[in-house]
Amino acid sequence: MTRSNRESSKLVGQTAAAGFQIGVRRTFPVSPEQVWSFLTSLEGTKLWLGNVPPPAFNEGETFVSDQGISGQFRVVKPLKQLRLKWGKENWEKPSTLQIRLLSSHPDRTTISFHQEHLDHPNTREQMKLHWENVLRAIWQETCAIHGGDGES
Repeated sequence: MTRSNRESSKLVGQTAAAGFQIGVRRTFPVSPEQVWSFLTSLEGTKLWLGNVPPPAFNEGETFVSDQGISGQFRVVKPLKQLRLKWGKENWEKPSTLQIRLLSSHPDRTTISFHQEHLDHPNTREQMKLHWENVLRAIWQETCAIHGGDGES
């Protein structure tokens, strides 16, 4: 099989080394400090981790939610990045989830969710919808708090 045939037989989101991956992002009309504060608040963590005891966001810290999501924080860079192992209870092995806050303006921040090491195209699609819904919920919460118009 030629290289171009192998490449064309790959499925959307499939990588050679990291299984299936997905990335979603959205820009919010708030500062990185406001986004970080919300993401790490009890209300914010509930959206992307589920119901967990309030994490301290320390590297190496583990968590398990009431919804069966578990993992471990691997990289914590306040106002910039979280990288963690993240999995559901019925998964054979956890994925890697990275949340980045990107900003070149004091009042605009892009939240980027990137997840890799997913096992199947269906899992990829489920997680794509999940993170889009999380971003939508974060938008509703942060715009209600900070007076945004609900559109991006």
